[in-house]
Amino acid sequence: MREVKVQPSVGVWDSGVGGLTVLAALRRALPGVPMHYLADSAHAPYGERADAFILERSLALTDHLIARGARLIVIACNTATAVAADALRVRHPGVPIVGIEPGIKPAVAASRTGRVGVLATTATVNSPRFARLLARHAADARITSVACSGVVKHIEAGDVDSAALRALIHRYCEPLRQNAVDTALLGCTHYPLIRPLWEAELGPGVQLIQVEAAVAQQAARLWAGTMPPEEVGGLRLSSTGDPGVLAQVARQGLGWLDVQPTHERI
Repeated sequence: MREVKVQPSVGVWDSGVGGLTVLAALRRALPGVPMHYLADSAHAPYGERADAFILERSLALTDHLIARGARLIVIACNTATAVAADALRVRHPGVPIVGIEPGIKPAVAASRTGRVGVLATTATVNSPRFARLLARHAADARITSVACSGVVKHIEAGDVDSAALRALIHRYCEPLRQNAVDTALLGCTHYPLIRPLWEAELGPGVQLIQVEAAVAQQAARLWAGTMPPEEVGGLRLSSTGDPGVLAQVARQGLGWLDVQPTHERI
């Protein structure tokens, strides 16, 4: 049997379509580098799942991408990073693994008043990793953390502008308004896909912070030490769920009109 050659790539995965915001930043930081994005939409959202389930899926997705040529892994999911990043580094010590986590430090630094809101999933807000970030970086800032249950589910369904979603956004932004935050951190990679809804609800006096660029810069530094700069290739998008939703978000949200996502059963 002839051996199938796999192209070295950057493997990127998320619980669903939200990690496309990270992928976009990665493509800007590493133009021309082959990338494989995997959305676990069949099992999204992770934010309300048990830690054991999130860990199991994280191991399976990472193993799958590495088997298909990934030489660097980006976990484009705050929830999965909080639960599984350490275990993945133990399992794959020879593969650089970049996680994403709520940017408490840059949000606090950007705030004029020290009043910062954090919008994230239930699993992220309740994770020990998030508690450690607050202890390390919140300093004297007043942090209002809100677990935004249900938002990711709407985005994964391709529903990005319904009355039901707007009602959720209104409810979750209310504590931020009550506490007069001047800075709000979008602590889930799905949330920038509906950035206009957050902006409309919080108003022009509140600046929104997201951390995809910092993740991409870290990945670019690691890739430079992993693969030769001449390694170039295309973009592959795949989903464990309906690839049509992934295509819709990539085309409408990011303007990637020529993408053809495929389905993968993992």
